[in-house]
Amino acid sequence: MSIIISDEIVKASNLSENELLIEIIVMLFKLEKISLGKAAELLKMPQIRFQRLIADRGICVHYDVAEFQQDIQQLTTKGWL
Repeated sequence: MSIIISDEIVKASNLSENELLIEIIVMLFKLEKISLGKAAELLKMPQIRFQRLIADRGICVHYDVAEFQQDIQQLTTKGWL
C-alpha cells in the first residue's frame, strides 16, 4: 500500500520529504507499532544509527524481559555465552 501525502502537508510541516518520513517512522516506533529493526530498514539506515536518532530524542528502545531471554538463548546457542 502506498500513501500519498500532499505537497500542502509537506509545506505546512516545514520539513523535507525525508524529514517527514523520519518523523512518521519515529512516531510509529514510539507507539510500538513497528520494531527497531523495521524502523531502521524503512529508513534505510543501520540499526545503531536509528538507536542514536531515538536516543537523541529521549526515546527508549523497547526491550522487555522476553526479548532479553531470547537474546540470551541465541547467544548461548552460538556458544558466545
